[in-house]
Amino acid sequence: MTSIFLHKDEKPSEAQLQKAVGHTYPVWKTFTDYTLKKHPEATAEWHYSSEKFGWSFRIKDKKRVLIYLLPRDQFFKVAFVFGTKATDEILTGPIAESVKTELSAAKPYAEGRGIRIVITDESLTDDILKLIDIKLKY
Repeated sequence: MTSIFLHKDEKPSEAQLQKAVGHTYPVWKTFTDYTLKKHPEATAEWHYSSEKFGWSFRIKDKKRVLIYLLPRDQFFKVAFVFGTKATDEILTGPIAESVKTELSAAKPYAEGRGIRIVITDESLTDDILKLIDIKLKY
């Protein structure tokens, strides 16, 4: 599934984002605000990858992307790439089993294991905040 924002010449505004992700917007803000508070040197930016995938939002430091947020129609996805140490901590820690299952099933690449988590409500908020902390730790 692609971004709800597909037009390369139109970077999404905050108002467009809020309308697009609807009732999940406060959760989106929780994740972005938390990440930037924990890592104030990070930068937040919209990124257009291609016609097929459209616009996504990411927060990164100088070396890597910390978190990706992928807007959809009335929900969004959160994506991470975790290295071996982070993966081990997640799989043995107090994280939702659904997240652990997805991470275990993710194919390992040189940069780590990538996962995308669908956010339709606030039920996984605490788990995502823990994942952000783990990502920042490694």
